Amino acid sequence: MQAAIIAVGSEMLTPTRLDTNSLYLTDKLNQLGVEVALKLVVGDHRGQLESAIRFASIHAQLIILTGGLGPTEDDLTREAVSSATGRPLAIDPQICDWLEARFASFGRKMAEINRRQAYALEGAEVFPNPNGTAPGQWLALPGKQYVVLLPGPPGEMRPMADKEFFPRLQQILPPLALSTLTYRIAGMGESDLDTLIAPTYKQYENPVTTILAKAGDLTIHLRAQTSSQSESDRLTAELGAKLRALVGERIYSDDGSPLEATVLRLLEAKGQTLAVAESLTAGMVGARLAGIPGASHSFVGGFITYNNTRKQTLLGVESDALAQHTEVSEPVALQMAAGAKLRAGSDWAISLTGYAGPDGGTEENPVGTVFIGLAGPDGYLTAHRFRYPSGDRDRVRQFAVQSSLNLLRLALI
Repeated sequence: MQAAIIAVGSEMLTPTRLDTNSLYLTDKLNQLGVEVALKLVVGDHRGQLESAIRFASIHAQLIILTGGLGPTEDDLTREAVSSATGRPLAIDPQICDWLEARFASFGRKMAEINRRQAYALEGAEVFPNPNGTAPGQWLALPGKQYVVLLPGPPGEMRPMADKEFFPRLQQILPPLALSTLTYRIAGMGESDLDTLIAPTYKQYENPVTTILAKAGDLTIHLRAQTSSQSESDRLTAELGAKLRALVGERIYSDDGSPLEATVLRLLEAKGQTLAVAESLTAGMVGARLAGIPGASHSFVGGFITYNNTRKQTLLGVESDALAQHTEVSEPVALQMAAGAKLRAGSDWAISLTGYAGPDGGTEENPVGTVFIGLAGPDGYLTAHRFRYPSGDRDRVRQFAVQSSLNLLRLALI
């Protein structure tokens, strides 16, 4: 089965609102083996909404609409579904009674306008809404096609979907066993990863392989569906083993955990500690580490040395190194890491200095250049130069954070 999700409401087309309902529904649908074929966001315009429903019906057996079920004139989902499906609307006395009782429980008299929420599509099953005044609806159409109406507020939509919608959906789906496997990867680009593993994963139609990418972080997601759980598990394990052999140590997690969790786990296993010295990232590495519960077992803290004076006074960076090489250089990154390790009394220290942009940089080290230093036990001290795509300050900093954590991970394994 394929599904279409239509988020209804003109407010969803503004830059201040995000359609989180479709993300929640997609996750749950995928777990049931239902693929989301398309998502649409449509404003409070009846004609456009009718067209969206008709378009979705061409491509999906299951159409889910969220929002537009309120009592006001711009809540048009019921009317649009009625026109698009040819199912008339009629007042449901039971919904009316329920609405009146709900308002009475708040010590209020139901306004006449709320009667609009008591209209139900002919032949639809009505979903009660204990968290609001907008009932949902489940409509079965000829040809095994279904239309589902859910309220827009997430606090109403999610409980209703979990209690009313998904149990009904499971009853009409064929028996299906789902198996997933996730590998998280650092230290290579998306195109390089796909070039490496595509010849292998393209031999399989099941599992389906997806590669997801964000700054410096890649995820391989495998998803197998069969009628047998053991067979689904076998397929993901078989392909997963082949991909793991290809990607090797660049895989840092097979349970979905982030890179900082892996780093902290390795440090704790060795009984070692870490400090950070951050210039261009200004605390981003420390924040990532501190976001993991129990980080204090291995992460002792850090230094934010955003200007040269603080690099000298807090970390002991030499003025000659700054004058001769500039603050964005290998010698300064090395001295920052060594100084952080010494002053924090830690086993390891990471340092980061660079040009995030949009201004700054030199001919030798343009915007997007980052030096990362790493100091460790027994005199271990190294630095690496990275060049990231310029033009996006935050993205350069995110790449730098990921690279620094990965350098430490590789040194620990």
